[in-house]
Amino acid sequence: MDEKILKLQELIDESSRIVFFGGAGVSTESGIPDFRSVDGLYNQKYRFPPEEILSASFFRRYPEEFYRFYRDKLIVRGAKPNAAHLYLAELEKRGKLRAVVTQNIDGLHQAAGSKNVLELHGTLLKNYCVKCGKRYDADFVQNATDVPRCSCGGIVRPDIVLYEESLDSDVLTRSVTEISRADMLIIGGTSLAVYPAAGLVHYFGGKHLVLINKSPTSMDSMAELVIADRIGQVFSQLH
Repeated sequence: MDEKILKLQELIDESSRIVFFGGAGVSTESGIPDFRSVDGLYNQKYRFPPEEILSASFFRRYPEEFYRFYRDKLIVRGAKPNAAHLYLAELEKRGKLRAVVTQNIDGLHQAAGSKNVLELHGTLLKNYCVKCGKRYDADFVQNATDVPRCSCGGIVRPDIVLYEESLDSDVLTRSVTEISRADMLIIGGTSLAVYPAAGLVHYFGGKHLVLINKSPTSMDSMAELVIADRIGQVFSQLH
């Protein structure tokens, strides 16, 4: 077994309050496209840039265009949890992992069995009417042929944080609390380029900081251990 994997296993074994902070790289091995990688959504060509399509003002002005993009690129039918999701769920079951703080909106951590998942950018699995607030499941939105409408006539939108919108204050507070109490923080599958989410990792003051990402990040120099590899590949070697 690789020396860095052995070191990671050793750190996990001696820690009891682990928090995992993850991004798009956690889900790419499940077939869900990354947004910022070379092959990611932000480097593909559309009539409008994805950043613009996924903004609150664009959603209000062009809901038809928003939902075309949503069905084409955000919904990945049949996506299943990978080795990273499954290992984290197992760590939580064993009482070692206290929370998963994720920037992802796909719900795969919960599908793997994780209970304490803090979704900084919301989730595609929940939807609500912008007019009356009535809740709808993912199937309702995915199966609508055009812009999904509530029984009251309002547009039903996914419960995700769009550009120009603030993160949920309760989720932020809980994330800060979990990270600040952790004795080990594992950052995985994220370039740490998206703020304010990425700024949360600076609340960590525990013993072991580990970074697992295919490309370098701004915090590599601060980490005790840096592994430049796919997160699922790394976690599949642990017990």
